[in-house]
Amino acid sequence: MVVAAWFTALVVVAVAHRWIPQSGWLLVHLLGIGAASNAILIWSGHFTDALLRRSATGARRPDTARLIAFNTGAVVLVAGMVGGWWPVVLVGGCVVAGVAGWHGITLLRRLRAALPSRFGHTVRYYIAAATMLPVGAGFGIAMANSGLPGELHERLVLGHAAVNVLGWVGLTVLGTLVTLWPTMLRTRMAQRVETAARRGLPALILALAVGVAGALAGIPLVTAAGTLGYLAAALYVLEPHLDEIRRKHPADFATLSVLAGIVWLLGSLIYLTVALATASTPLEAAAAAGSVTAALLAGFLVQVLLGALTYLIPVVIGGRAAVQGAMTELERGASWRLSVANAGLLVCVLPIPSLVRVLCSVLVLVAFASFLPLAVRAVLVARRMRGTASKPGRPEPVPARKRIRSAAAGLGIVVLGAAAGIAADPAAAGLSTVDASNVRASGYTTEVEVQIEGMRFVPDVLEVPVGDRLVVTLVNTGTDRHDLVLANGTRTARIGPGETATLDAGLVGGQMDGWCSVAGHRQMGMTLTVEPTGAGDDLEHTDHGSEAEAGSLTSSDVSRSLGADPAAGFVAHDPVAPAPAADHRITLAATDEQREVAPGITQRLWTFGGTAPGPVLRGRVGDVFEITLVNDGSIGHSIDFHAGSLSPDEPMRTIEPGESLVYRFTATRSGIWLYHCSTMPMSLHIANGMFGAVIIDPPDLVPVAREYVLVQSELYLGAEGGEADSDKITAEDPDLVVFNGYANQYDHRPLQARVGERVRIWVLAAGPNRGTSFHVVGGQFDTVFAEGDYRLRPDTGGSQTLGLFPAQGGFVELEFPEPGHYPFVSHSMVDAERGAHGIVEVRE
Repeated sequence: MVVAAWFTALVVVAVAHRWIPQSGWLLVHLLGIGAASNAILIWSGHFTDALLRRSATGARRPDTARLIAFNTGAVVLVAGMVGGWWPVVLVGGCVVAGVAGWHGITLLRRLRAALPSRFGHTVRYYIAAATMLPVGAGFGIAMANSGLPGELHERLVLGHAAVNVLGWVGLTVLGTLVTLWPTMLRTRMAQRVETAARRGLPALILALAVGVAGALAGIPLVTAAGTLGYLAAALYVLEPHLDEIRRKHPADFATLSVLAGIVWLLGSLIYLTVALATASTPLEAAAAAGSVTAALLAGFLVQVLLGALTYLIPVVIGGRAAVQGAMTELERGASWRLSVANAGLLVCVLPIPSLVRVLCSVLVLVAFASFLPLAVRAVLVARRMRGTASKPGRPEPVPARKRIRSAAAGLGIVVLGAAAGIAADPAAAGLSTVDASNVRASGYTTEVEVQIEGMRFVPDVLEVPVGDRLVVTLVNTGTDRHDLVLANGTRTARIGPGETATLDAGLVGGQMDGWCSVAGHRQMGMTLTVEPTGAGDDLEHTDHGSEAEAGSLTSSDVSRSLGADPAAGFVAHDPVAPAPAADHRITLAATDEQREVAPGITQRLWTFGGTAPGPVLRGRVGDVFEITLVNDGSIGHSIDFHAGSLSPDEPMRTIEPGESLVYRFTATRSGIWLYHCSTMPMSLHIANGMFGAVIIDPPDLVPVAREYVLVQSELYLGAEGGEADSDKITAEDPDLVVFNGYANQYDHRPLQARVGERVRIWVLAAGPNRGTSFHVVGGQFDTVFAEGDYRLRPDTGGSQTLGLFPAQGGFVELEFPEPGHYPFVSHSMVDAERGAHGIVEVRE
């Protein structure tokens, strides 16, 4: 029940993760510290008593006390992390570590007090594992202190993951399988299992020590060597179990789930060994470890945990009829659940479009979460059947044909989910159509290699004899993700730096244009031309992609929108400035979102955190911000925080869909600072919604009655429901200029104030191209703060505008003398007429 409670919390956070602070950390630790650690504490104690033939009489009270203390510490730890209270994290982490040490000492005493046992080496696995959690908890407590230097933090991340996953969990699982695996299969133990387990434990511990030492020292190659050693030792320990599998094939959910989990563990270790061996910095090593998080936690840990519980829950229930009824319930849909979970996970770890990953991850969650209602049903059925006479034995096995059909249905659901994601976003999957050519073939093939320099194809003119078949090898020698599309419809997939793709353009019969289809890259000059040779001037010129964005909204569309009211139920972007946060560990997901930007006008924005502008972050001088950027979008993105001063090489790098990075900076100077995507073309990424504000309070900032934040930006409208028009951006011809992402929204939902209240308005000019001259009609500013300095303080004069260039910010303060409606605008009046307009409604 304790494990089920933590697993239920895990499912709730997984469903609502976008709205829960620290959701990524919570998902990992609700599973690791919550569900898995409780299962280890409970069952390692139980198995120790059973293997040592020791009576559990008198041990229940101390075991229960440990369990209560552990869960209290775990809850305190989670609360401390979510609330950003490091002393609370320290207390909770110390309790968790202390209970794990207490558990290990208890097992050691039981081992020494017992008579020599054939399976004493399994208990030694548990004792060794129990020594790992205090070490891992110590690393975690240190990591929770946001004042750590960046590289030290990344080293601790890698060490923390290795000790907890491969030590605390991995050693427990490998030790338990010695006896539990043949028991689950209902076959005799293979001859070499015990010997391999006894000899493998020192090798596993030594390899883990090497890997952790390499992680802490910041030497990825040493970490890779430790990972390889652990993999080799694990294979040595597991290999004898193959004989048991040959004799009795896994056929139920429990055995198949555990087997799938072990396969995911070994596969993850192989990948991780290679990734660590090729990493050059601790940051890259930590990123490599992060890339196998889903495989290790969902693939290995969850499946081993669910498989073991499926077998063990009926054991706890007892009674032949009750056991049989419980097992029948827990086996429902076994093949379907296993097929969906593993096929969906496999899709999720591949380089796929973001929408496909989201759909498949939902299917995986459904497959795993279905265990909870089945477990409840199993307990209820067992209670009802307890004491009922029944023949001994297990439930009738499901026929193989039915299992195969069920597994195939699960696989089909995953395939349909992936297909739906691709259908919704075919460009992200690199799909295209190829036009047939009626040109007479020459029988020859022209092969050309095209490289990338900056934002140019080299060469950018390809001379090809008429009738030749053209084959282009695209070598991405640039620093961003690119593709090549030809006007006849042929294209390459999008490839990363250092990768190569081949395009078969078919027969060449006329001039053709080519370009990179990544948003904005064509406008930055990533074009080429296929020039046919050996024919006259009557050659056809094929260009299926005009330079202008087809279907872009017109000025008349914009005019109608600006004169209209939003739909009923419209909710304005919250302009209220947040209070400075105690914790600055934030996950920002880069996502593609359909958002209304003016009445009746919708655009497909790229956002930070689902909104444009992104969430306002606020702190004080000296605060450390740790931002985890997760790219859930369809193209590469990055992030640049003006509030920090640091080398941009690593934290501001572009990450591809499905990747993440950690950006850590210390706020050393006050002001309102821009953050934005810095992926090229930067103007397009900012114009399409990827910007936000960070407020760092001046040390002498006094409280006021009301505080608002207004971020001004431009919108260069593409087609309805489409993305920004790159040509309009290049021409600096915006359709709308807006505060907080929506034209004239505060005309319809005014800011509120009262007569005599002091109001502070923070203003940031996000651009990408235009600044602002912020003015409140009918008001006068007695305080003006811009770019880190006070230009005006009370009783020294007045100001009518706050003038800002693009990417500059500040605040103004004023009091309203009487009730009324006070418009605020950018006093570049054409911008006010484009939507940079709102109202402050002042009441008595």
